[in-house]
Amino acid sequence: MKFAIVGAGAIGAFLGARLSNAGHDVALVARGAHLAAMQANGVRVEGPGGEFEARPVATDDYESIGPVDFVFLTVKAHGVPQVAPLLSPLLGPDTTVVSAQNGLPWWYFQRMEGPLNGTKLASLDPEGSITATIAPERVIGCVIYPSATITEPGVVHYLGGDRFAIGELDGTKTDRCQQLASAMKEAGLRSPIRSDIRTDLWVKLVGNLAFNPISILTRSSLYDIITGPLTGPLSRLIMEEGYAVAEATGVTIPISIDKRMAGAEKIGHHTTSMLQDLEAGRPMELESIIGAVVELGDELGVPMPHTRAVYACANLLAKTLSVS
Repeated sequence: MKFAIVGAGAIGAFLGARLSNAGHDVALVARGAHLAAMQANGVRVEGPGGEFEARPVATDDYESIGPVDFVFLTVKAHGVPQVAPLLSPLLGPDTTVVSAQNGLPWWYFQRMEGPLNGTKLASLDPEGSITATIAPERVIGCVIYPSATITEPGVVHYLGGDRFAIGELDGTKTDRCQQLASAMKEAGLRSPIRSDIRTDLWVKLVGNLAFNPISILTRSSLYDIITGPLTGPLSRLIMEEGYAVAEATGVTIPISIDKRMAGAEKIGHHTTSMLQDLEAGRPMELESIIGAVVELGDELGVPMPHTRAVYACANLLAKTLSVS
């Protein structure tokens, strides 16, 4: 099976390396020093989650790859509008695009039942470039659970996790989902096929919504946020607002807030992905994780005073850093 991993950072390179070592035809699309290192030396994965090496193709030339069976979009949400128009050389008549972004994805209101079908949020696809270039029928949703970072170009530090939940936007179980799940299993990864991928998405999103913006404002770990006498209750209030928005879209999150808070506390002194981006000087996923949920709350008439206040501060921080 032929794969293109577009946005082959830590997770994308890890995924591509696993698929390549399982015998699949894999092309990693990346840029800069990371790309140069992978072209010269392949991908090296190390850390407590396992250690191995792989030599998939690495390139920034979409034309050289040609049509594939599956395009994994592992670029961060704010990068999708720029990448989407470049995908056409990868898209054959039956190519599937697997969307694996944090937060609310651009496709959230596509191919869904109910009155919200077709709803457009400016924060998810500001210029309409994604929807214009990726047909909804091509898309499979994906929620990623492994944790990994790039420690140096071409080297991924893999902390663990092997689950990539997938699902059709309309909830059907299709041959292409079965084919993808089988390929992932061959690579030593789990891809449970969900009948409602949006529920999986919200389970992960509400945690990011509550903890990520507080982490960049306070430069604090997950444990410190949750156990803080003021930040702990604040994160719970934000999570409650996220749960209310999910309910308004027709999703009942199957895990209680108490369990989410307890589970996050057990993770310990973990640095959120948003804080990692801030410290590395990279753009943060503010809009997909926070801004889009606030916009959706407005659309649905769900009050979000605590989320809105934290988002306003995080947004100003991001703008201040971008011009400094």
